[in-house]
Amino acid sequence: MWFFTVHFLILTASVALGVDVVTKSSSSIETEGEKYQPTWESLDTRPLPAWYDEAKVGIFLHWGVYSVPSFGSEWFWKNWKDNKKDYVEYMTKNYKPGFTYQEFARDFTAEHFNPKQWAKLFEKSGAKYVVLTSKHHEGYTMWPSKYSFSWNVQDIGPKRDLLGDLAAAIREEKKLRFGVYHSLYEWFNPLYMSDKKSWHKNQEFVEHKVYPEMLELVEKYHPEVIWSDGEWEAKDDYWRSREFLAWLYNDSPVKDTVVANDRWGSNVLCKHGDFFTCQDRYNPGVLQPHKWENAMTIDKKSWGYRHEAQLSDYLTSWDLISEMASTVSCGGNLLVNVGPTKEGTIAPIFEERLLDMGRWLNVNGEAIYSTVPWTHQKDEKAFGVWYTSRKEKERTTVYAIVLYFPSNRSIALQSLGGKFDGKSQLEMLGYESKIEVIFKS
Repeated sequence: MWFFTVHFLILTASVALGVDVVTKSSSSIETEGEKYQPTWESLDTRPLPAWYDEAKVGIFLHWGVYSVPSFGSEWFWKNWKDNKKDYVEYMTKNYKPGFTYQEFARDFTAEHFNPKQWAKLFEKSGAKYVVLTSKHHEGYTMWPSKYSFSWNVQDIGPKRDLLGDLAAAIREEKKLRFGVYHSLYEWFNPLYMSDKKSWHKNQEFVEHKVYPEMLELVEKYHPEVIWSDGEWEAKDDYWRSREFLAWLYNDSPVKDTVVANDRWGSNVLCKHGDFFTCQDRYNPGVLQPHKWENAMTIDKKSWGYRHEAQLSDYLTSWDLISEMASTVSCGGNLLVNVGPTKEGTIAPIFEERLLDMGRWLNVNGEAIYSTVPWTHQKDEKAFGVWYTSRKEKERTTVYAIVLYFPSNRSIALQSLGGKFDGKSQLEMLGYESKIEVIFKS
């Protein structure tokens, strides 16, 4: 067992030392020049593009017509139509009888949307990729899709290609990659409702809407993350998911760099995909055998913007960094969700949280980016200490991310016991003074 003593307060400390570490490598049964087949057996052999595992941190954006009422959550339309009390009362109080959800789209103006300003904020946050909702369950597309007539950003609302404008701004930042969220199902699309009545034996909705829409999205905007959702009411056969992924990996313009998640059918979640999400806000706290992502929200109650949110509803900056440490230590990526307003602005509290995250990463990013899990994910004794590591030639660096500053200004890290040798070095990131180390048996 050993102790280190520090003489100033920071949110976390990252400690580096030379020790041996166990790492895992991925393999593929794919042969050079061979095409991926539309089977999970074949698709699952595709190696994960390295950039995604190295990135560790991304930004998620839930933005759409639901940003207009900005009440409850992004499920506003469905909850209102299901006669949930709070939503019915909200509509009765604020809108005339007969008002339809589609009428909200006229007020989805995005008049203050500055995609370059957004991109700079995301770059300062330390994120390496950005995922925008191209279409949520309401069916409204954030690009002028020819498969979403009269229910897209060009036909009603802002009258501009919000997705295209943001994609261009993100790519100008160089350090960021662009991705899209896409909901397979749509709550009230007549084609989908008809297919559902047939127990998904008919595929009119997929044939004429979903499949061509996904091809259009990829071919026009070249997203490097495909974050699928809304899959749970039907299996992958209905959605033609395997067929789409085979095309994505073989012939799409992003075939070499794209990553896709695991929400492609009711039988697929947490079983197949480049990375697993398993459930919203997924953070198992232990090392996983497959690459995974923790998609989580700064607003604890909603993915979309809510005007009625209270300060206590938001994660603190410490909460956010704690979530990052526990996620990355166990091999995951952190996807931090922000809900922009109908006018196209990002609320100051979201901006503050992202900038705080960026400031922490400016000092401690070495312990996050391009790291791999160590033999221990968290310390066996010390509370709130998570480990990451990196191997460079003959040297291995282990990072101890300490989330609680010890009141007695020292901390015992049991998991590192016996790992020091004569060549080991100990230092604190962002702190140049000497660190006192005391060895105890």
